[in-house]
Amino acid sequence: MEDGIKRNKREIRKAVLNSRDNLSKQEREKASLLLTERILGHQWFYRAEQILCFVSYGSEISTRGILEEALKAGKKVYVPKVLSGKKHPEMCFYRITGLTELETGYRGIPEPAGDSEEYVYSQEEAERTLLLMPGVAFDRYRNRIGYGKGFYDRFLEDKPGLQQRAIAVGYRCQMTDTLPAEKTDIRPYQVICV
Repeated sequence: MEDGIKRNKREIRKAVLNSRDNLSKQEREKASLLLTERILGHQWFYRAEQILCFVSYGSEISTRGILEEALKAGKKVYVPKVLSGKKHPEMCFYRITGLTELETGYRGIPEPAGDSEEYVYSQEEAERTLLLMPGVAFDRYRNRIGYGKGFYDRFLEDKPGLQQRAIAVGYRCQMTDTLPAEKTDIRPYQVICV
């Protein structure tokens, strides 16, 4: 059964990535500006003292405006870095104070350069934290298909408070009716596709 789900996810991933890659530059820019407005106007962003946010790359919806505004607002901003020296690569979040602190990392994704403060989960601080996560496809039930490595599922599995402050973001073309899900898949609390 799991093999069928994994195969189905691969097929969906391929089709949705193709649609996303075919968006025009203007469509991407318009959607990215709209997403920035939606997130900056979101009560969770307003109340957050800490923002955990992916750094977009390739044809992903841009998070640059969100990151810049969060830094300007004096929020602690953490971005993911993949530690690949282990048997199974692991994703952790590290603090940045500017976008110039990013360098090309795992699979060409911008990551924090050097050593910086690592995000440490605290149930008490979860209410004042916002996590923005990428994905390839989403559905109305908040299911999410990522890139297939399970980084966000593993990162969130033991952080229930942070799961309730997780928003997955993307383009409208990434939203589907229903997606297959496995028991290890962790759903974001909200999905915003523009």
